[in-house]
Amino acid sequence: MALRNIKNLAPLLDRVLVQRIKPEAKTASGIFLPESSVKDFNEAKVLAVGPGALDKDGKRITPSVAPGDKVLIPQFGGSPVKVGEEEYHLFRDHEILAKINE
Repeated sequence: MALRNIKNLAPLLDRVLVQRIKPEAKTASGIFLPESSVKDFNEAKVLAVGPGALDKDGKRITPSVAPGDKVLIPQFGGSPVKVGEEEYHLFRDHEILAKINE
């Protein structure tokens, strides 16, 4: 059974669902950038966050990110999730490298 809508996917525990932000292939002045300079982009938008992992006493550990946050993710890792033509990734909260404050 394939997912038809990403909104039907709810991460569990400390997992975070993200979608990589596609880099611009063209600059603001209209210059096209070569594919080699834009292929590895590690910024992503957080779409959904699980309720948090449990510590040894059974208390919830609040995730460090929230839906809508922009984050820096590792180049490799995570679990890919494909919905239609779009690709998403599931990471554990502690695998997220940084939160981008704008």
